[in-house]
Amino acid sequence: MFIKIKKNSGIQMEHNGLEQRHLVPVTSNFLLNLNHIAEISFYSIKERKTRFDLEGHELDLPAQTHVIHLQMSYLYATYKDNINGNKGRLVERQYYKLYFAPENVDTYQELRSLIEEQVGNL
Repeated sequence: MFIKIKKNSGIQMEHNGLEQRHLVPVTSNFLLNLNHIAEISFYSIKERKTRFDLEGHELDLPAQTHVIHLQMSYLYATYKDNINGNKGRLVERQYYKLYFAPENVDTYQELRSLIEEQVGNL
């Protein structure tokens, strides 16, 4: 099943393709294939955090910012055979974090409920 994330919906996104602690606004529609996601976490930030936009300007994420963390399956991972000059294998799975400001709770709840409809609870 696919879920469509709409542009200009007030969602900020972080993923492996960006430098650490950088966020980008969702400025174009994209589809998430739930069949390729291995783990999903829902949580809220408990204290203010600082992130950066693509130009290096600080962005403050207030407390109670909601996050949906999507960890992709191992098919969407990068493998490194050398880690700091040592032999070994590092598997880094791709992830996406969607940040919803406290005033954007309706969008967060809508997306969360769509995902949870696909989950069987025991």
